[in-house]
Amino acid sequence: MTDDRFIATYQVTSEPARIAERAQALAIEQSVECPLEAIGDLWVRDAVLGRVAGIDEIAEGRYAVRIALASATAPAEPGQLINMLFGNASIQPDVALTDVELPPLYLKAFGGPKLGSDGIRALAGAHGRALTASALKPQGLSPQSLAAIAGRLAAGGVDLIKDDHGLADQAYSPFAARIAAVWRAVRNSNDSSGRRTLYAPHVSGSLDDMRRQLDGIRAEGIPALMMMPMIVGLSNFHAIAKEAEGLVVLAHPALSGATRIAPPLLLGRLFRLFGADATVFPHHGGRFASTPQTCRALADAARGAWGGLKPCLPAPAGGIAIDRVAELLSFYGEDVMLLIGGSLLAAREQLSEQAARFAAEVAAHGR
Repeated sequence: MTDDRFIATYQVTSEPARIAERAQALAIEQSVECPLEAIGDLWVRDAVLGRVAGIDEIAEGRYAVRIALASATAPAEPGQLINMLFGNASIQPDVALTDVELPPLYLKAFGGPKLGSDGIRALAGAHGRALTASALKPQGLSPQSLAAIAGRLAAGGVDLIKDDHGLADQAYSPFAARIAAVWRAVRNSNDSSGRRTLYAPHVSGSLDDMRRQLDGIRAEGIPALMMMPMIVGLSNFHAIAKEAEGLVVLAHPALSGATRIAPPLLLGRLFRLFGADATVFPHHGGRFASTPQTCRALADAARGAWGGLKPCLPAPAGGIAIDRVAELLSFYGEDVMLLIGGSLLAAREQLSEQAARFAAEVAAHGR
């Protein structure tokens, strides 16, 4: 990287009299990680040592601390970038990473989404409206049972069907058998209806495992995949996203709540930077304690202008139901993919009809 610095913003809890000291300690911790008196090299002091770029009080005893960190310490590789942004600082319970300002060369080097929102729309044939999505669950079902659910969802007109994040390569639902059965059911429905429902299998395990699974997805002609970046590792996520050229890459937020990284930054911007075409996140009022402000900021981070990166499609989920569609679309607009799982699946034998109701409700609010 030729740009000298990137700026990380942290929220720090501190007594007012100690915040300057805390900020300086944070700059040291996230750069050289040793006492200043241990540094005899002038270049390290001038070019590598982190610098406090600003301290602003945002609430009583709570501060936004901006630290300028040397780009030389973090080549464009996700693991090292996160390490330099929040590696040791994440161990401090009163510090959270809330934002980062990256030089343009980082955006170019990482690349962001390959397809982005427009690419997903083109593959699904969904224009002028929000997209719809659902999930295959519960765990424990055979590939054939999951395929039957997928066929009903596709018959109802759902745009994208994903594996539940708990589905992996279990004995009761082996990966290869599952993706073949599910995609056959979705493809048969598409052939009958003329629609283009997508299927996103969950890719997981070691990097070798994920590459084998990606090979299987390509062999079946499946157009999408899903990964959990915080489970498989950001570097592995980025590697598979780059190798999945032409496929929709869906990022799932599992384990992201353990990071103390602000969701708009992690799920909205960083997942996008590392290659997510769509990002799933919990919408407020569902099973998780998200706030409207966080959801709005996350959606804006995913799809807003950011250098030359393509927009990433926000996919709110987590316990939402059809009766909230109008509210959700009023909140997010049409540049969104609504993901409804359990409340659709509860319809069981009437799943196709309930899925069709979901699709019709979304379409009614389109252009």
